Amino acid sequence: MNTYKLTLLALLASLAVVGRSVFAFLPNIQPVTSLIIICGLLLGPAAAILLALLTTFLSNMVLGMGIWTVWQVVSWALIGIISGCMGRYSQRIPVYIIAIFSVFSGFLYGFIISLTTYSITGAFWPYYLAGLPFDMYHAIGNAVFIILLYPIISHLFAKYANNRFYLQNTS
Repeated sequence: MNTYKLTLLALLASLAVVGRSVFAFLPNIQPVTSLIIICGLLLGPAAAILLALLTTFLSNMVLGMGIWTVWQVVSWALIGIISGCMGRYSQRIPVYIIAIFSVFSGFLYGFIISLTTYSITGAFWPYYLAGLPFDMYHAIGNAVFIILLYPIISHLFAKYANNRFYLQNTS
């Protein structure tokens, strides 16, 4: 991991933490999942996992820590790994496919968080079904953030791809 990639990761983490704090008044609508997907697609799965860790711990320092913090990291890291594998598999994924994946990721995140409550309360289905509207908000919010942010961030990160190619060929 070079300095340029770490700088991009720090920028994404700050954007995610600020975005999560700004949208805290809306239930489950936040740019974090979308930024982790974008990071995985453009920078790889390892960077997405690191972004998941940074964003979760830094934003939860403001919003509140708890046992859910661990499961937030797990779910966002899993989403980052999947998106990182998608990015490695294909360089040109249409935005609508990424938006569909972001909708799926909203429900996956909610499912993982709901599974964690099973170990505490012993009742999965009531908690999961009660949380489905919030998962829907998360999923729709993810799609909107992907549509808004992916073209801008991918355009800005094109410079990273060009610099990486240039540095590899001059070494």
